[in-house]
Amino acid sequence: MSSLEEVEIVKPIENIHPDNLQRVHKEVVIHAFRQLVEHSHPSKGNGDVTTTVHASAHSRVEWLHKVVPELETLAEKYHIGNFVAIRGTNQRFFESMPIYARLGMHLLFYGKEQVKLLEGNKLVEDTLREQSIHQGKIYDSPESAKNIPSFIKMYNIQLDELLEPDIHKYHTFNEFFSRKLKPGARPVENVDKPRGFCSAADCRLVVYQTISLAEKFWIKGDEFSIPSLLGLNPTDPICEALSGGSLAIFRLAPADYHRFHSPVDGRVLTEHRDISGEYYTVNPQAVNEPNLDVFTRNKRSVLLLEHEVSKKPIAIVAVGALLVGSIVWTYSNEIKRGDEVGYFAYGGSTVIAVFPPGLIEFDEDLVLNSTGKSVAANGQGSIETLVRVGYSLGKMPDTVE
Repeated sequence: MSSLEEVEIVKPIENIHPDNLQRVHKEVVIHAFRQLVEHSHPSKGNGDVTTTVHASAHSRVEWLHKVVPELETLAEKYHIGNFVAIRGTNQRFFESMPIYARLGMHLLFYGKEQVKLLEGNKLVEDTLREQSIHQGKIYDSPESAKNIPSFIKMYNIQLDELLEPDIHKYHTFNEFFSRKLKPGARPVENVDKPRGFCSAADCRLVVYQTISLAEKFWIKGDEFSIPSLLGLNPTDPICEALSGGSLAIFRLAPADYHRFHSPVDGRVLTEHRDISGEYYTVNPQAVNEPNLDVFTRNKRSVLLLEHEVSKKPIAIVAVGALLVGSIVWTYSNEIKRGDEVGYFAYGGSTVIAVFPPGLIEFDEDLVLNSTGKSVAANGQGSIETLVRVGYSLGKMPDTVE
């Protein structure tokens, strides 16, 4: 996975709508966001991704700070990002938020005591959509291959695990971004145990045994529900089967291997179904915001599987996000744990697995991190766990047939 930098946090982590950026007019931020995307074209920055959308929010991007000087003040006052637990240890690391996510969130949230959500603001929504599509086109261009070396260096990507380790064989940046791994690079734990489940992605993971626990600890948006997530009527048999079920939320950061896999043995019940939506950031600070549910507002695509052992339905939801160009499915009808089922083009995003009530018993360490009860959480609330494809997710209880 990407390199983990030890960061000593001695200042507060930023609130989603800090006072010192409150007065910046949204048109100024929109201009800065557009310029940030435009500068990601290799002709603008000689292929150096550290000065464009990949830069963390505390990086010194000189031209951008001239457009929005308050960003520098924000970076000095706060550490902008999220803590993530390292599985198998009591340690955690600090993941800096990309600068594009910071700008994207500021376009959504204003105010102090009462957040003013720019809901229905077509200027904002159209900007996020058009720039996300534009970013995808930039990274689909042959010139974008110039960005690959600096991207590899910035995130310390291990080339020896790639199916094609020669970076000159990738014709565009997006080809490298959706890179494949060698067979066996992500072995499935407990593969000989049919009642097991595995991680669907290289990601930052939270798990909740019930929907109500997910809403208590993580998804604070009051619009969230299984029917709204799946884009179905509440009376639909799938919604009824998954009502009150369990959630695993796999968040992929830009540095991650961006193909996602099946957490279960099973078969496809129905072809995937695309749901149109917005391109809001899926950073945890946005997911934890009570005035908006980004998962049910964003563009997403739903695949329904039948679990091989229990014959119960499981939903796999690929959620698009800010600067994510596309969701591509690659599954076959019969699926084994760890089999690839799809990938994202540029951008960090999220996969959500929805299980029927009682079907999965999540691994204890994942539960403790997700509910903020672990040593790594340090009494500061829920924390994501860094995992890879194939890592154990949990098992089907012996009481379930």
